[in-house]
Amino acid sequence: MLPFQNFPYSIVLGSASPRRQEMLAALGFQFEVVHKEVDETYPLSMPRDSVPEYLAHLKSMAYTDEELPENYLLITADTMVLLDNKPFHKPEDRDMAIRTLYALSGQTHKVITGLSLRTKEKQYTFSVESKVTFRVFSLEEIEYYVDTYKPYDKAGAYGIQEWIGYVGIEAVEGSFYNVMGLPTQRLYRVLAEWA
Repeated sequence: MLPFQNFPYSIVLGSASPRRQEMLAALGFQFEVVHKEVDETYPLSMPRDSVPEYLAHLKSMAYTDEELPENYLLITADTMVLLDNKPFHKPEDRDMAIRTLYALSGQTHKVITGLSLRTKEKQYTFSVESKVTFRVFSLEEIEYYVDTYKPYDKAGAYGIQEWIGYVGIEAVEGSFYNVMGLPTQRLYRVLAEWA
């Protein structure tokens, strides 16, 4: 039996990301979206590889028990781009987006997505890592991408599924969809175990 047939929980996705919503729907699950803004501050002493999992858990705990009725399963997530252990968050403006892509150009960086699944009875938090290698971009290409696609809502200032991914990615090691913000294969397996 497929896990989305007679799935015992009503799924709540705690994310405003349209890409995560699209991918979760593509897995075959029905869900509602309830997004809360959360202070995403993390301890500076924390290993950067652990931050996405920490933030996914933090986002999950922003929902009270009253907001999580019986038979509800909450999914929260956070994605981080790391190059030489330096995090590249969502760019605040055009200049920051251009600087971010210039730094990632010709390099291999890590993309880590942390996920937290929570019901009244239990919580399971994990992360998945992928590696992405970009070819060297010209400044003109970077400016074209930023001005055309305005990737200000994306960690690392890019979407793998957009123009820059088509023309610039030389290799992906690990889950492609993890780079988009949701490690769908791992999530599907976890949800199947909860069915």
